[in-house]
Amino acid sequence: MAIQRTTKQQILDAINDLHGAEQLVTREALQEVTGLKLTIIDDRVATLVDEGAVIRKGRGVFVPAIQHPPARPISKTVMPDGMVKIEIGDDVISLTPREDRTLASIQAGAALQLLGIDSEQHATQVAGDLRARVRRLEMGVHQPGSVTSAVLRAAGSKDGAEGEA
Repeated sequence: MAIQRTTKQQILDAINDLHGAEQLVTREALQEVTGLKLTIIDDRVATLVDEGAVIRKGRGVFVPAIQHPPARPISKTVMPDGMVKIEIGDDVISLTPREDRTLASIQAGAALQLLGIDSEQHATQVAGDLRARVRRLEMGVHQPGSVTSAVLRAAGSKDGAEGEA
């Protein structure tokens, strides 16, 4: 007895197969490969995008998301003689002090990259917050009778009065 795959799994498999063959993954290509109706494909692809299994690269173009296995526990122990033990899950690596320094210099690049990503995300959040504040202020300026509008009119009349004197 054959195991039935869900339409969502059929579409995900087709996306992986097309992408693996370096083919453009579109809803039409998925229809051709699976034989499913476009409405079903659109619904299942939307679900896969929401779940993070598929990434929408452009209008109607999709790629599979990179799926990594769950992170394993990692520890580093410096031994009394200077040797270093790195444990990743069940794997243990023994390093000489020089190997440890080399690995540290390689990992420094990854640490800087992480710092850059965090800084960029923070800057994007701050910029978004500032845009929202400016929008709210601009809306207040353009509404007659608003406090902001009244303050600006008063400041304008003072400037005008000073300019005439």
